[in-house]
Amino acid sequence: MAGAPLAEARRGVTSRAVDDYLRHLTVERGLARNSIASYRRDLGLYECWLDERGIDGPERVTEADLPGFVRFLGAEREPRLAVSSIARVLSAVRGLHRFLAEEGRTPTDPAKGLRPPKLPMRLPKAIPVEQVTAILEAARTGDEATALRDVALLELLYATGARVSEVTALNVDDLVDDEVVRLFGKGGKQRIVPVGSYARRAIDAYLVRSRPMLSARGSATPALFLGVRGRRMSRQAVWQVLQDAAERAGVAASVSPHTLRHSFATHLLAGGADVRVVQELLGHSSVATTQIYTLVTADTLREMYTAAHPRAR
Repeated sequence: MAGAPLAEARRGVTSRAVDDYLRHLTVERGLARNSIASYRRDLGLYECWLDERGIDGPERVTEADLPGFVRFLGAEREPRLAVSSIARVLSAVRGLHRFLAEEGRTPTDPAKGLRPPKLPMRLPKAIPVEQVTAILEAARTGDEATALRDVALLELLYATGARVSEVTALNVDDLVDDEVVRLFGKGGKQRIVPVGSYARRAIDAYLVRSRPMLSARGSATPALFLGVRGRRMSRQAVWQVLQDAAERAGVAASVSPHTLRHSFATHLLAGGADVRVVQELLGHSSVATTQIYTLVTADTLREMYTAAHPRAR
C-alpha cells in the first residue's frame, strides 16, 4: 500500500540471491565494507517491495514489474527518495539481476533496459583558499594534544584531497616517508599522494608531541589519528573537528570533510594542474568525474571576467 511502511521481508529465494551477490561483490570485486552495507540497504528495500507484491523470487521478476518499483521510490514511498538516491538503488538492482543472469540463476535479465532518472548537474561545493586557511588556523586553539591532532588532520585532508574514510583508516605506517602518504580508496584501491610542507610539519608535530599522549589513554593501535580515549577516530569525530574549527573561524558556509576534498581539486585546477593528474590524486576511476571540477573554475573565471572587463556587460 502506498505510503505504508514496508514489512520485514521473509528470508527466502530473493534473500539468498542478495546474499550471494553481496558475497560476489566482496570476494570478486573487493568492495569495501561500507559499500557492501550500502548495497545491502538498497537491495533490502527492493526485496521488501517484491515481497509486498507476492513476487517470491528474482526469477519471477519481469521487465514490466520494474517501472512500478521506480514509481514507488520516487512517488509512493514515504519519505520519497531523491533522484540521486533512486539512481543508486536502481544501480544495485541492475547489478543483482545482471549477476543472477550471468550465473544462470535466472533465464533473463529483466533489469537490462532499466534506466535511472536523469541526475541534475550539481557542481562540487568548494570554499575559497582564504576560508580554508582560516579554518586551519582556528583548529590550533584548545588543549595541546587535541589541537595538534586537529591541525594535522585537517591539513592532511586539504593537502591530499582524501576522503574522510581514507583518512580515518590510515595507520602510522601509511606515512610512506616525509613526502607521500598511502591511501586506500573505494574497493581497496591504493594510491600514493604527495603531502605538502604545511601538512608534513603539522603531522610531525602531532606524532612527536600529541599522539603519544593520546595513545597512552587507550590500548595499542596502529591508527594514525586517535581520539581522546586513544582509539581510532571515527568519521563523525572528524566531521565534528571540522565543524568546530569552521565555527571558530567564522566561516558561514556549510562545510564537511568532503568540502575540503572539493576545495583541494578546485584549487589545484585553478592553479593550472592537469585534470588527469588531479584524477590520479583524487582516486577517480574516470576522468569525467574529475572534469566536473573544471566547470567550477570556468564559472569563477566567467564571474571575474564579467566583473572586471569594461565591455563584458
